[in-house]
Parts: sequence; C-alpha cells; structure tokens
Amino acid sequence: MRIRITFIAIALLALLQCRGKERLLVMTVTGPINAAQMGTTLTHEHVLVDFIGADSTGYHRWNRAEVTRIVLPYLKEIKQLGIKTLVECTPAYLGRDPRLLQMLSQKSKVLMLTNTGLYGARQNKFIPQSAWNATADELAQQWVHEWENGIENTDIRPGFIKISVDSDDTLSMMHQKLIRAAARAHLRTGLTIVSHTGPDKPAFAQLAILKEEGVGPEAFVWVHSQRGSRMGHFRAARMGAWVSRDNMKDDPDRIQEFVNFLSDMKKERLLHRVLISHDAGWYHVGEPNGGQFRPFTAIHQKLIPALKANGFNDKDIQQLLAINPRNAFGIKKRIYSP
Repeated sequence: MRIRITFIAIALLALLQCRGKERLLVMTVTGPINAAQMGTTLTHEHVLVDFIGADSTGYHRWNRAEVTRIVLPYLKEIKQLGIKTLVECTPAYLGRDPRLLQMLSQKSKVLMLTNTGLYGARQNKFIPQSAWNATADELAQQWVHEWENGIENTDIRPGFIKISVDSDDTLSMMHQKLIRAAARAHLRTGLTIVSHTGPDKPAFAQLAILKEEGVGPEAFVWVHSQRGSRMGHFRAARMGAWVSRDNMKDDPDRIQEFVNFLSDMKKERLLHRVLISHDAGWYHVGEPNGGQFRPFTAIHQKLIPALKANGFNDKDIQQLLAINPRNAFGIKKRIYSP
C-alpha cells in the first residue's frame, strides 16, 4: 500500500508542476511529505557508521535493537528542542540501514531522510567491487532503481543522492564517474546531490561536470565546505549551489567560526544558500556500546543564542533551519540554464 501511495504522491507532484502549481515533496523513510512539513531540520547527521570497508560491512555487523537503545534518547532529545527532521547521511557500504532509520523515526517521531549513491572518499575504501567496472549510466540506473522500487526489497526510498570525493585538486576517474552518475540519476529523479567534498577545487570540479551533464548548481550540496575558502563559498553560493557547514559542536572556537561564517554570508546576502548541521551522532560499529555518541544539540543550545547576540533575528534562523532545508531537499529536477 505504501508503494502505491508513494507513486500517487509523485504523480500528483508531476501534475502540479506541469500546471505551474509546484508543490515540492520530500521523501522520508516513512514516505513522502510536502517539503513545508520538514520544519526545523538538521541537514547532515549520522545514526550509525561502519568504517570496516565495502568488502566486509553488512547488517550482520550490528544489532538494531542495541543501536536503538543507544540512539533513541538522542532523537527524543532533539524532538523536545523542536527539531522535526534529520537528514541521515550515512551512505551504502558505510553503514546505511534504512530499516533501522525507519524504526527510529517511528519511535522518536523525528522525520528522517536516507540516501542512494556511493562514497568515494578515503581512496574508495567504501566502493564495492561491482562499481569499478560499471559505467556512469549503470551506476545511475542502480540508484534510480532504489528510488523507483525501494532500497533492498523494502518500501523505503532515498530522499537524496549521497556521493563523496577525495580532496585532491583533480578528481580521479572513479570520482568523475560518481558525479556523472549522480547527475544522470538527478535528471531522472529530481533528488538533490549531496557530496562529501571539502576544499574549493573538488567542489568546482564537480560543478563543472554537472554543467556538462545539464544539471544546475542548485542540485548540488557542497558538504564540509568549512574546508574551503570564503571566496569559494561566495562564488558557489552565487552560482546557486548549497554551501554546507556541517561541523558544529559545543566548543567556543567552533561556535565563533560559525558566527563569523554566517555573518559573512549574511553580509553578502547569501544566507539563502547555506545549510548548517553538526555531522554528529555516529554509533561506531565495532566499538563497545557504539563508542562516544555525540548529541545533535549544539546548534540549538549554543549557536542560536550566539547568532542572536550577533545581530541575527528569528527570520534569519528560520531561513537557515527550515526554509533552506526544504528548498535544498525538495524533489525537483534542476536543469542547467546559462
């Protein structure tokens, strides 16, 4: 029944767009919602990660009941803070578990998004052997299949495409293939491309490939942009890309870094192209009790008061934590336009 409802919703979205009455949808692990229902959103977080590598990871490596015991209180905590949606960025072959996320979402009442795609950073440690000989079109087809049919024989569909590249000045052939596959999958699904990137050069190299593929920069989220330059941030945002600063934590120096960055983006009238998050959580598979799980609370408990003390108003906060996420993750084909 959920599959049928999902595609009725997608068909309705297409109809509304054709009639010029666009209503963006977002795909959560419990089904599609109107993007406006996302509310306050954390756009880059993790529930569970497994760094053992693509050749060894699998659901046998963790116990969902045990992970739930550890993680659920942290999700209930952010629900109490008024956070409605969490974008879970763990990719396939690195600990993605859609069933676990669906269960946690239902128990916590926090909406969650999961993803399709492949993670190429760390010298392709998390790329499965099957991907090496696959073409960009074949990878794209695999990701589109998850969108159209559900992930791994479930009715859970991805809400975005997650890829990753190393921070080298020049993208490797594998990483060029990943961004081309993501571009082609985007043009067939409308799912946003969220790319673990880092410095300026790989960010703009990816944007150049998206342009070649006919995909607009509005479809691209530059993850870990804190490793880039301020001029790079301005340039990417003016192009229309999403600049994601996603390393917030309860530390005075880090809080000030965020305040400085956001103040600069506001001064340049680019706050509407910014996403912020913690890159927190991380139940570490293989460590006792999942290791040290970092809460998802520093933005609300520390950063927002600091921003308000530095001239930010409620409208600015709403822009960062509600309006931008729904515009970034709303399902829409972003076609390159010169």
